[in-house]
Amino acid sequence: MSKKIMILGASILQLPAIEKAKEMGLDVIAVDMNPEAVGFGVPGVVKEVISTIDTPAIVEAAKNHQIDGILTLATDMPMRSVAAVAKEMGLVGIDADTALKATNKAEMRKALQAGGVPIPKFYKVANEEEYMEAVKNFTVPFIVKPADSSGSCGIYKVQDINDQRTIIEAYEYCHPYSRVGDVVVEEYMSGTEVSVETLSIIGECHVIQITDKLTTGAPHYVEMGHSQPTRHSREITERIKKVAIAANKAIGIKNGPSHTEIIVTSEGPKIVELGARLGGDCITTHLVPLSTGVNMVECCIKIALGENPDIEPKWNKGSAIRYFEQHAGVVKSIDGVEEAENVPGVKQISIVHGVGEEVTEINSSGARMGFVIAQDENAEKAVADCYEALDKIKVEI
Repeated sequence: MSKKIMILGASILQLPAIEKAKEMGLDVIAVDMNPEAVGFGVPGVVKEVISTIDTPAIVEAAKNHQIDGILTLATDMPMRSVAAVAKEMGLVGIDADTALKATNKAEMRKALQAGGVPIPKFYKVANEEEYMEAVKNFTVPFIVKPADSSGSCGIYKVQDINDQRTIIEAYEYCHPYSRVGDVVVEEYMSGTEVSVETLSIIGECHVIQITDKLTTGAPHYVEMGHSQPTRHSREITERIKKVAIAANKAIGIKNGPSHTEIIVTSEGPKIVELGARLGGDCITTHLVPLSTGVNMVECCIKIALGENPDIEPKWNKGSAIRYFEQHAGVVKSIDGVEEAENVPGVKQISIVHGVGEEVTEINSSGARMGFVIAQDENAEKAVADCYEALDKIKVEI
């Protein structure tokens, strides 16, 4: 009899896990509140139309199906449901305490601080009055972010710490994105950004790959590209690995993936935040397999089922993703995609928001209209392949 795996989320982000699990011969129960979610269309998938944060309903469904494992991919909020099911059914997974620390930025900061992991100065505030008091403690630019959102939503950088209008505007922009109502105010860290893709197996954290990141910068810091492996020196790379492993230990991840975002400051690597799940933006579903040959999605499925994954790198190549530039308006035409697909090294071109759709400025991950993925002998060449392809794509908005 096939083992049963429950996957929380059936959107484009979780599709690789659903497809891989079916390819592995598993029975897949997919959970999503959207009855039209793309993952539900995969042949043989059992469909559960439930919100991925409706923990009691998910626990009940997991028991009804008598699942052998549970996971989510590239999204934070279902982690608490994963933890609840793992506890209730004795499955491999994170516990409730780790799920809280991995999804609430204030609790995360406290755990990292207690674990001696390098982080920026921060304050958790519950209302505007506390916020205005907290900002008085900053003599440098600071970041305002919701305690529990994801996808770069609600992030605002206050560059002029004496501009009262901007300070208030930052809170008013950020606060609605917080489900619990709390906001984190933290010191702005200057430096290059990386993410560390890891897998923990029975308490040992293994660094699989380090990703260099490109963002829009202030005020919203939406990611516009990633490349692997990192182009940092060997010394800095080792320091990045140590900080990521220490962060995983502080949060309490013993089995499963993590995606740790780090800024390499003049004082050394410091944690931005950590997710107890695979990285999104095609980082772990596409870029890691292209650069290392390690299939992190398959590894996560095996870990969730209590099996031994193959985490050994098969090769050392470069991979990259770059997103389209855009401005607000309606997409009138997209030309040159076929020509771009013929650029050597290009593996995939995806249009997320196509002709006839309204697009906005890039103020969150979901706003981005498309991307190019490439593989080459090193990261620099993979990035160049992406840009060569993007140059051939003509978008009229």
